[in-house]
Amino acid sequence: MIIEQVGIRTEQRIAEVAWFDDLCGGDTGFLGTLDPSRRSNYEHCGDIIKTADKLGYENILLPTSYVIGQEVLPFAAAMAPQTQQINMLAAIRTGEIHPPMLARHISTLDHILKGRLTVNIINSDLPGLKEDHEMRYQRCAEVIDILKQAWTQDRIEHKGEIYNFSMDAKPVKPYQQNGGPLLYFGGISPGSKEVCAKYCDVFLMWPEPEESIYATMKEMSSKAASYGRTIDFGMRIHVIVRETEAEALAYSKELMSKFDLETAEMLKHRTQDSKSAGVLRQDEFRKNADKDDFIEPMLWTGIGRARSGCGAAMVGNPSQIIEKMNRYMDMGVRAFILSGYPLIEECEYFAKLVLPHLKTGKLSVIQGRTPIETPKTPLTFGELI
Repeated sequence: MIIEQVGIRTEQRIAEVAWFDDLCGGDTGFLGTLDPSRRSNYEHCGDIIKTADKLGYENILLPTSYVIGQEVLPFAAAMAPQTQQINMLAAIRTGEIHPPMLARHISTLDHILKGRLTVNIINSDLPGLKEDHEMRYQRCAEVIDILKQAWTQDRIEHKGEIYNFSMDAKPVKPYQQNGGPLLYFGGISPGSKEVCAKYCDVFLMWPEPEESIYATMKEMSSKAASYGRTIDFGMRIHVIVRETEAEALAYSKELMSKFDLETAEMLKHRTQDSKSAGVLRQDEFRKNADKDDFIEPMLWTGIGRARSGCGAAMVGNPSQIIEKMNRYMDMGVRAFILSGYPLIEECEYFAKLVLPHLKTGKLSVIQGRTPIETPKTPLTFGELI
């Protein structure tokens, strides 16, 4: 396959390498099993983010779902003073919080983190509800518009189908400049793609065969251009890296050695995205995998048998993983959100074997969102009234 970079915002060939925190539960040493020693409590989730921070990852995804585990905003606020350099990618389900107050929550957290905040916009049913998908897209678009106005204008003037506001925006000014926190967004439905192309900064993809990923990127780049915009692309993917390919392959088999189908199905379908278009498409790709669940060299889909969401992993030795990531970067991928089982141990493997060999950076810094010096805002040294 001949790869040409699609149109993207960050032309500099650099990768923002992020890790994943277990706020929604599921961390384990064996796929398809429950692991009480790694439950999604404050202590374990705190250990994961502090490990990633210490090892030099640029960002960490804090996911959201109505399951046993930690809720994003209070957890992020608690961890902000306990971390030194890592950004936090806080997943926010639009509609759960009154939009002006959501802008205020995010702004406050952005100040606590001194600009180390990014936002993963989630367009899904609210917990306990089954909602019309067109209404969800409309709500999502309106919430993003309100957030952007709140962060960049003197007033919020929004008249929509769902929300109507005419109000002062001073109480919701963020620490970050030039547009506020970057917005990451994922989803392959037509409505989701339009929302991202029109409003967001980074389009997140799950692992698929390279041809499929490349086609999606070209489509999204074109959609963004139709709105006079450019976006970046991110890849949410698992990873198993060892000194040798044989060791990595052996570990993928070890992960499945205690696989229990009934427990796996329960874990996979407890979350709200288990029937999403993206998950169903991942399941379809896995039907064409070989006997060991590989759909192409180094891309193993066995993980999708035991969890919802991202369902595949890069598997190999350090040079193979670097080669695979470079191919994604050649297409235009500029952000990677990685994970592995168990989360802390695999975080350490990747940091030791691969991370030092990648040119990395934070998109929020590269794009001028995170200021070098303390900005003038009502919460720093700007006007109080």
